[in-house]
Amino acid sequence: MDDYGLLSEQLFYNGANRADTAIRLISYNADKVMESIPDDFATVVPALDPASVHWVRVHGLRDTERIRSVCAAFGIDFLVVQDILNVEHPSKVEEYEKFNFIVAQSFADGTPTHVALIQGSNFVMSFADSETAVFDAVMNVIAANVLKIRTRTADYLLTVLLNSLVTRYIFVAAAIDDELDELETDLIASSADRDIGAQIQSLRRRYMELKRAVVPLKEQYAKLLRTDSGLVRKPNRPFFNDVNDHLFYVVQSIDGCRETLSSLMDLYISNNDLRMNDIMKRLTVVSTIFIPLTFLVGVWGMNFEFMPELGWRYGYLAAWAVMLVIGIAVFLFLRSKRWR
Repeated sequence: MDDYGLLSEQLFYNGANRADTAIRLISYNADKVMESIPDDFATVVPALDPASVHWVRVHGLRDTERIRSVCAAFGIDFLVVQDILNVEHPSKVEEYEKFNFIVAQSFADGTPTHVALIQGSNFVMSFADSETAVFDAVMNVIAANVLKIRTRTADYLLTVLLNSLVTRYIFVAAAIDDELDELETDLIASSADRDIGAQIQSLRRRYMELKRAVVPLKEQYAKLLRTDSGLVRKPNRPFFNDVNDHLFYVVQSIDGCRETLSSLMDLYISNNDLRMNDIMKRLTVVSTIFIPLTFLVGVWGMNFEFMPELGWRYGYLAAWAVMLVIGIAVFLFLRSKRWR
């Protein structure tokens, strides 16, 4: 993969998903919605109604030649196709003369899925690395003509698709935040029922995935807000601003998760230190009790010939009595000092 996209005209799909490539064409206008599965977009695209909006929905990116052909039919550049097939590409927004291009991540199933969106004058193309339900609600919106979507232009459809992605970001951020609150409660209660450290690391991993998806997209989304391109029409700019507001909210949520994760990690380490200190204190108490007893046993364990205790009939019982008295006395002394 060293020459990926730079020195070769060969397209590479670097994902692990082996799902077959499925392509659907949804065309709609104020009067009707039509859905089809074209075999050859090169012949279909020239015959498309210019007064309708056309949504090309692609699931699965394994068949690179089909991806190439459908993109070529809509005049999409080769380098853009490479970015579509690169599932490791960071989120970004790019403006071209005839279309806008967005790379993002979907969290429909809780794990990140590579998504790419292309918006032209009267079409939108969506590419997903796997079969994802994140855009299923958009199909229902089109069918029900919610907010008169079928009377609006392609850039409005783009905002609807982006809102579907951002809504998932909000759900993921809220889920992480709820789980962090539960962990905080467990840590404050010093609960040892679960492996809290492993859960913190799992949540941190999910937080980093969300951050990598949202923060670059938020930074580059401003390009669409400042664009002079005719692809973003003035009546639809408030909807683009609405997506930006939602992205800003997600970024704030991510910042809150970061601070909570940091404080939870500090609390977790502090709890471990306190638990270790408590264990060391108990061990110290036990050691302190047995130090004088060990001394006595060492003295009486010497084999000198003239040791009066060795010949005393009650020496064994007396030794036990002395050791018990000393042990209890040391224990009561330490208890009075609140060392346990």
